[in-house]
Amino acid sequence: WKEENTPVITQNENGPCPLLAIMNVLLLAWKIKLPPMMEIITAEQLMEYLGDYILDAKPKEISEIQRLNYEQNMSDAMAILHKLQTGLDVNVKFTGVRVFEYTPECIVFDLLDIPLYHGWLVDPQVADIVKAVGNCSYNQLVEKIISCKQSDNSELVSEGFVAEQFLNNTATQLTYHGLCELTSAVQEGELCVFFRNNHFSTMTKYKGQLYLLVTDQGFLTEEKVVWESLHNVDGDGNFCDSEFHLRPPSDPETVYRGQQDQIDQDYLMALSLQQEQQNQEINWEQIPEGISDLELAKKLQEEEDRRASQYYQEQEQAAAQVFICHEVVFIEGFMFATQQVQGAASPASGRQSGSTERKRKEPREKEREKEKNSCVLL
Repeated sequence: WKEENTPVITQNENGPCPLLAIMNVLLLAWKIKLPPMMEIITAEQLMEYLGDYILDAKPKEISEIQRLNYEQNMSDAMAILHKLQTGLDVNVKFTGVRVFEYTPECIVFDLLDIPLYHGWLVDPQVADIVKAVGNCSYNQLVEKIISCKQSDNSELVSEGFVAEQFLNNTATQLTYHGLCELTSAVQEGELCVFFRNNHFSTMTKYKGQLYLLVTDQGFLTEEKVVWESLHNVDGDGNFCDSEFHLRPPSDPETVYRGQQDQIDQDYLMALSLQQEQQNQEINWEQIPEGISDLELAKKLQEEEDRRASQYYQEQEQAAAQVFICHEVVFIEGFMFATQQVQGAASPASGRQSGSTERKRKEPREKEREKEKNSCVLL
């Protein structure tokens, strides 16, 4: 990084973790240094480094009012510092890339002098969306949509529908207008944090192009993959090295296989759970209206008995084992071998009636007579 070896912290589990984005900004700015041979670091150790930096970064020559204000901000930041490991309550507004609803969590970025950006903006040329969204934050807009849907005023209902369509159409939380504003607002070479989809990324600008620091541990062995370009709203950027030269992963299969396997496993698990739920759900539409509690309880019990019976039948079928019976018959001093007889041993044979047993014996005696007539001398 700028002709000096600089560590970058990667993330072994997916999550918002603004702590990583903040620490990587401080590392790339050389405001925090880690031991040269350190390869593994925990979140608790990162918190210690960050806490020490906040205490050491206290400005020296400031007025009394500024000092009191700084100490108050530091006290407020320390109170929510533990949230950096899990996620911050950041609520964007759709009017500017630096505009957020004020929350105590934002104090951390002010205290560390790290700019926080987002790109979820409304295009000012689309008048109906501008009117529907207004100056609302994300949380306020969701509440407004719910309120408008319940209103008797057709104009408010229409406004709520437009606002809802805007959220649905910009589910990636980045618009092209926002991307243009973001590219214009970020200064060349500036190190900052980018917020999108509840995730925090370290961002910089190089030769007019925005780049996000690659911190997924899947790229840990890809030494040439350091940055990913942010040039469209779909999130499929180009990978670059530390000097922002285009460097695709040496083995894309290795990088993406783990992620794809996890997606496949999640999909199969979802299908399995959905199928299981469909099998277990009762068709409530077939239950007549006005049914009494007693009758409903009987129907539920019948359904439960049916499932239990089906379960035990499946267990018995699974437990059935195929056996092979070899018989040897002695006739007048000579030994003969009969045919091999295949059958299934049923675990429920003890519960069968006598009539069933007699039916089984009769064919067996006929079979033995046939076997005696077709024996082969050994």
